[in-house]
Amino acid sequence: MKFLIGLHINPAVLDALTDEERTAIGEGHGRFIEALKQSGELITTQALADPSQAAVVSVRNGQPVVTDGPFLESKEYLGGFYLIDCENKERAIELAAQIPDAAIEGLGIEVRQVMFADGQLEA
Repeated sequence: MKFLIGLHINPAVLDALTDEERTAIGEGHGRFIEALKQSGELITTQALADPSQAAVVSVRNGQPVVTDGPFLESKEYLGGFYLIDCENKERAIELAAQIPDAAIEGLGIEVRQVMFADGQLEA
């Protein structure tokens, strides 16, 4: 089963961390990635640019309309993700709990099953 593990970032929380805490998070992600590679459960992982660099595209009267920045005003945003392939939702939750961000108050980890990929419904 495939799952997307979304990392929800709150810039105020990250800004309040010490350099040592930020370094520990980065190193923790490195260890987590290596463990997922070793177990064969990692499909991919990506970090996303800050929402201020985003563009929102909608189509009105047949023409694309592009606005800068995030679609919603919120204190949190999707900062990155892991796409994994594991046995079940319980395993996905177990893995998500190993991500260093999960231990930091104000940051969130979301686990969602992939339902559709590459033109096929997932089982």
